[in-house]
Amino acid sequence: MHSDSPVRAAIRALLSEHSVPFDELSHEPTRTSAESAAARGVSTDIGGKSLLLKVDGVFGIYVLSASRQLHGNQLRKQRRARRYRFATGEELAAITGLVPGCVPPFGRPIFDLPLYCDPSVFEQARIAFNPGSLTDSILMATSDWRRLVQPLVFPFSRPAPGPPAPGPAGTALAPPVPELGGS
Repeated sequence: MHSDSPVRAAIRALLSEHSVPFDELSHEPTRTSAESAAARGVSTDIGGKSLLLKVDGVFGIYVLSASRQLHGNQLRKQRRARRYRFATGEELAAITGLVPGCVPPFGRPIFDLPLYCDPSVFEQARIAFNPGSLTDSILMATSDWRRLVQPLVFPFSRPAPGPPAPGPAGTALAPPVPELGGS
């Protein structure tokens, strides 16, 4: 049974209005990209990870492949920005009405926010995302999503670190230290 999320309903209406085919599925609650991919039975590569970021004082939704991570220095360079930060849980709730893990890759008209996209999203034929619910997913053609949402596209991601490499005598090396993201 699908949830009654108003965001999910708005996305479904937008897709239907534009005759965009899509698949829906219900699953156990997921909070991470890996959990969502497992629940969908697909690779994390097709997941559209949406981040609500504040860049030089302006909020926007930034979408990248769920198999990648934000590259803060590249983001600042591309946006000619001095600072960026992730929205707090309170800001996320106030701006989107959602909890972390279910922000869909949509700006206007779903959210009154600019939408930015990393080219990694277009390496896959399909995109999967949680439509404002931790228990629902939508899968659709990436080309349809791009045509519908018309994001500003520029690179701001890098490969996510994999599991630690084996060290001498079968021990694991320490994982790389993550880059601190702006303020």
